[in-house]
Amino acid sequence: MRKRDTDLNLKPTIAVRLREATATNDVAAFDGARKPGRHTSGVQSRSPHFLLIRGGRAEGRAAGALGRRWLGAEPPVPGASPERPASPASRPALRCHPAMPAVDKLLLEEALQDSPQTRSLLSVFEEDAGTLTDYTNQLLQAMQRVYGAQNEMCLATQQLSKQLLAYEKQNFALGKGDEEVISTLHYFSKVMEELNGLHTELAKQLADTMVLPVIQFREKDLTEVSTLKDLFGLASNEHDLSMAKYSRLPKKRENERVKTEVGKEVASARRKQHLSSLQYYCALNALQYRKRVAMMDPLIGFAHGQINFFKRGAEMFSKSMDGFLSSVTGMVQSIQVELEAEADKMRVSQQELLSVDESVYTPDSDAATPQINRNLIQKAGYLNLRNKTGLVTTTWERLYFFTQGGNLMCQPRGAVAGGLIQDLDNCSVMAVDCEDRRYCFQISTPSGKPGIILQAESRKEYEEWICAVNNISRQIYLTDNPEAVAIKLNQTALQAVTPITSFGKKQESSCSSQNMKNSDTENDKIVSQAVGSALDTEELIAPGTPIQFDIVLPASEFLDQNRGSRRTNPFGETEDASFPEAEGRCPDVLLLVGPEGEKSCARAEQMFIVRFLGSMAVKTDHTTEVIYEAMRQVLAARAIHNIFRTTESHLMVTSQTLRLIDPQTQVSRACFELTSVTQFAAHQENKRLVGFVIRIPESTGEESLSTYIFESNSEGEKICYAINLGKEIIEVQKDPEALAQLMLSVPLTNDGKYVLLNDQPGDTGGSPGDSRGAESEA
Repeated sequence: MRKRDTDLNLKPTIAVRLREATATNDVAAFDGARKPGRHTSGVQSRSPHFLLIRGGRAEGRAAGALGRRWLGAEPPVPGASPERPASPASRPALRCHPAMPAVDKLLLEEALQDSPQTRSLLSVFEEDAGTLTDYTNQLLQAMQRVYGAQNEMCLATQQLSKQLLAYEKQNFALGKGDEEVISTLHYFSKVMEELNGLHTELAKQLADTMVLPVIQFREKDLTEVSTLKDLFGLASNEHDLSMAKYSRLPKKRENERVKTEVGKEVASARRKQHLSSLQYYCALNALQYRKRVAMMDPLIGFAHGQINFFKRGAEMFSKSMDGFLSSVTGMVQSIQVELEAEADKMRVSQQELLSVDESVYTPDSDAATPQINRNLIQKAGYLNLRNKTGLVTTTWERLYFFTQGGNLMCQPRGAVAGGLIQDLDNCSVMAVDCEDRRYCFQISTPSGKPGIILQAESRKEYEEWICAVNNISRQIYLTDNPEAVAIKLNQTALQAVTPITSFGKKQESSCSSQNMKNSDTENDKIVSQAVGSALDTEELIAPGTPIQFDIVLPASEFLDQNRGSRRTNPFGETEDASFPEAEGRCPDVLLLVGPEGEKSCARAEQMFIVRFLGSMAVKTDHTTEVIYEAMRQVLAARAIHNIFRTTESHLMVTSQTLRLIDPQTQVSRACFELTSVTQFAAHQENKRLVGFVIRIPESTGEESLSTYIFESNSEGEKICYAINLGKEIIEVQKDPEALAQLMLSVPLTNDGKYVLLNDQPGDTGGSPGDSRGAESEA
């Protein structure tokens, strides 16, 4: 208890409050009593016997006496009534310097008596202090929210300033014409920095003048009242215990020493209670003043901070920004006008584009009569690419394809750039049937290996892609005027792809092509000045030369060539005595001399499986380039007109003739003297392509040249070797020594017989008769 007394005496704040309260009581005055059951402070009274005390000690005693009379100690004066508080309507209006209204107080003189009335009035002050504590906490939260918003405004303006400067560092893909925007944003960034300084200063002012006073009021005044309340309760309990002990002193056997000690204990407890009650009453009385200051002082700081913020902002920006904002506003308005004009144009364009025919949206709407451009040297669009996912399973993927020079590129949707799919130089393109899908075509490599298979969405796209790839494969894009060359060559191809089903029509076609050549002389000269390769092509094959895609002959030629529909034995035997073979001459069987001087007979023949691709008239047979050019034109014509049907035949190469035999009926479809073959060659890259030039006498006494193109199951070089060996045999037949020398170079079979027309010794296993009709596989 002594330590607690020491703690109470050492509190400087409480001592100061006590002195202030004592000094204030000298000027107190009685203001009157309130109506029963009401309190001027606005707090609902718990008892009708409360006093409203305004003023100090002198009139406080009078008020106390009046209170005692009102409570029943003395009857109230007849006719006297307590003064009523002023109504809100009668209160004076707020002036510039309003006078401080009177506050409710606790009488310090009644602290020692500690009557129930005083305790009831004390409970009203305690309830008021509790309500003030709750309200202060809510007010502090609201003010902290304002400060937080202002602090967030500082951070936001700072971030906004940095973000405006970051516009210049952005790598916009369409950043053309942003110089004015960048300069404007730089200026606004500086404005934001200055404005951020003002917001930062305002945030500091709000923290110092608005939030901090409320925090100090709560932590200092309200916490002090709460602490004094606890000390007052402890002192009251101690006083009650000492009084109870004093009351239990015996009456009959009085002990002066015990009585004195208990009396001192009661006096000490009462002194402590009196001191704690005085301190508690002073704190509650002072709280009535401090709460008004605590409510208004933060708002004054808030108002001054805002006023200072707006004043400095007006001084800083009003003069310098007026002209700038005017120019920026004018620029924005001009951009808005341009935007509205552009929006109107786009709206009109949109209506025009949407008013097109429905066929624009329908794929393959003009399949019957498509408008095809065959002169393309570049092409782009969506195609379906066939991918193998397993041994027998495939998938189709829709991708965007485009040509770039001599390359076919592919760019998936969302990719930044395309990638190389296939090199189109010297490649071949052909329509194919694939998985019961329409408009499929295949691009093969220059070596003849099958490449990728693509599917177009319409017939027009399908044919234009084939034409474009075919034009690119001929390296037209490398010329000085590729468009003119493409037009000229495709005009030639269109004139050349008139299918002829008869050899008899070749004479007429040649004449018509010759006339067409004369009519195109001037165009040829123009193109030849730009492209030397086109001139070389025209020197080999006349422009507009028709191409024959089948080997069927007219009835007269067929009967004349096959001698009354005679079945031809593919092994050189005959049943008709009128033929040279029946007269003792066997052109396909040679009498050979073996290494030991014996004589034997070996057949000079070999058979190959071939497919006829086409034939056309040529202008010269002095070079094999004419065969290569014919191959290109035949394949291009087949690709352009989607002709992929071929006729399979057996090509019989003997030492006298070249025969095309129907594999089903063994009927000879065509027969050419080996001496009429002037040129023969295999394709340099696609080894299965082979062709030869035939010199055919005409009825007019002149001779015509025709090139025949075939695709073989075996290598074309083997067919060329067989033809070359046959021609060498023809040349040396009249010279026995040369013939014997030639025979020595022919490889022997296992039984010692000579086998002609075979350049692979390992392929001649067996007798000569076993090699008849054999095919050289690739």
